[in-house]
Amino acid sequence: MLAAAALVLTGCAGGAGTAGAASAAGAAAARTPDRAATAGPAAPAPDPVDWQACGTGFDCATVEVPVEYGSPRGERIELAVTRHRATDPDRRIGSLFVNPGGPGVSATEMVERIDVAHGTGPFSAEVVARFDVVGVDPRGVGDSEAVRCLTDEQRAAQAAEDRDPTIPGGKRFGRLLTDARTFTHGCLDHQSRTFLASLSTDNVARDLDQVRAALGEEQITFYGASYGTVVGPVYATLFPERVRQMVIDGPVDTDLWQNDPLRLLDDVEVSNERTLDAWFETCRAEGTAVCSFGDGDPEAAFDALVRQLEKRPLQVQPVDGLTPGGPLDGAAALEGVRAAAGNQALWPLLTAGLIGAEQGNGTLLHAMVSSVTVAPFGGPFATLQEPHTAVRCADWPEVDRLSDHHRAARTIAERHDRLGGRAAYSALSCALWPVDNRDRFTDVLDGAGAPPVLVVGGRLDNVSPHHWAEAMAERLDDAVLLTREGVGHTSYGTSGPCVDDAVDAVLIDGILPEDGTVCDVPPATTKPLAAPAGAGA
Repeated sequence: MLAAAALVLTGCAGGAGTAGAASAAGAAAARTPDRAATAGPAAPAPDPVDWQACGTGFDCATVEVPVEYGSPRGERIELAVTRHRATDPDRRIGSLFVNPGGPGVSATEMVERIDVAHGTGPFSAEVVARFDVVGVDPRGVGDSEAVRCLTDEQRAAQAAEDRDPTIPGGKRFGRLLTDARTFTHGCLDHQSRTFLASLSTDNVARDLDQVRAALGEEQITFYGASYGTVVGPVYATLFPERVRQMVIDGPVDTDLWQNDPLRLLDDVEVSNERTLDAWFETCRAEGTAVCSFGDGDPEAAFDALVRQLEKRPLQVQPVDGLTPGGPLDGAAALEGVRAAAGNQALWPLLTAGLIGAEQGNGTLLHAMVSSVTVAPFGGPFATLQEPHTAVRCADWPEVDRLSDHHRAARTIAERHDRLGGRAAYSALSCALWPVDNRDRFTDVLDGAGAPPVLVVGGRLDNVSPHHWAEAMAERLDDAVLLTREGVGHTSYGTSGPCVDDAVDAVLIDGILPEDGTVCDVPPATTKPLAAPAGAGA
């Protein structure tokens, strides 16, 4: 299995200051009334959580919530909840709710990655000591009645289909439309219309508040990454007085999310391309003694390699723990490159993979496709596609005019981007979505009345461009922006002590860094790692 090398931060520009401690929450709440009234009739108070031990330090449970908050005493669903108990209960602050993104990534699995014995996991030892870390799988995700729209056979057949990187969407439009129809009809075969219409992020936020009440907490602390940065502002907008502290990492532009999803997806595609361009620039700058791929012209060598692989795919043999094997054509190579270019810790592997493929060994590039590839807003694409799409279609305004999708695809094609092919028509299923979310939440997500929010944005993020972080910090009623230099999506736990210490200070003590703080990271390198033995052509 591929593993990202650790990044060590070398500096933190900008002084540390206080922009509101925990006491600010009460004052903010006093200024702004609870906007939860917009949620409709009040749901019945949930029963206290009935925890069952599910590992050392872990408890698991389910919490029942209404399918529709407009009919709070109607049909109900069960949400999967996992917590890791605070390791220092005498200093326990409360519950830290987490959402890792997607949409479609399991929050319970994120919590389950906490490993106190080995000192690893998504949160620092001090955060794990001071908080019960709580993961709630959003409705339609993970163990909370995950959305399914395809049979295993259909999923396998689509994964095995040949794609042409020169065609927008990878296939002729007629075939893309057929796939979208198969997908959307399958969603109705496996789920009710009511359930599909309920998968919106405002309902996810209401669900979190039901879990908060079931835990007996007056307030929650929240950390959200990627799509979780939509969940957080929705919660802070609906329930500002119930937020103790909040950090959002790798933020989404919530205005685009709510109002212009095709432009949002175009921004993602541009960000993907910029990270690949950064790899090319670094490879050239480091010189052939470090990055020999392309002998000084990596762009030309890359384009030639993709054409060659598309003409004559490499047959990759299985390698235990690395890749299941299979053909590596140009389209597949682009998927692997897209993922690896977006994380500078993987750049050495990317260099080795490209050199290996040139020499007839596609093992590393194939491993990147099968093990590292991520969907927009995070998560393994193959396992997240169905809930990912269902949540997006529930949240987004109607994009049912095919002409809008054609126009967006032309915009991408006219840029001649190397990684643009798959991005075209990536929201086509929403054009055919079979249910309407009639009560879509459209309020500006400003979190008015909540304590100051820490917004962490990467300078070169392959999914969330930095201007999204700037927009988020501006849109929120009270926020501080911290910028991480370098390439990568989200920053906490991967970028060194400058970011980690700042996030921990907010979560634990409510102490924010000075607005505009910049955290440096070591310069990226394309110097290749040794490639593993694998199949040749």
